[in-house]
Amino acid sequence: MELAAKGSGRAGAGGLRMHVNKVSHVTTIDRVAEHLGERVDWVYEVANEMDTEDGVIWAYGLGDDCVMTFTDFGIVNLIDLVKINKELKSPDKR
Repeated sequence: MELAAKGSGRAGAGGLRMHVNKVSHVTTIDRVAEHLGERVDWVYEVANEMDTEDGVIWAYGLGDDCVMTFTDFGIVNLIDLVKINKELKSPDKR
């Protein structure tokens, strides 16, 4: 939540601007890898090319343990990256 600057568009009561998170759920890399039938470590290497804007979110737990997760948009982007990486490594493309 932040204070809205004067004349900066829509603001709620008292000049407060509310940001609404439009992500209702994320899926862990383990689950995505299983769905794709790929090894988690390989999917992780591919997904490491992604940024937050691409739909990857790091979720932190106790002791700062973290897991890579994906929004639905992120899964679509990851599937595209997996296809591209497979095509690049295909013996037919060499």
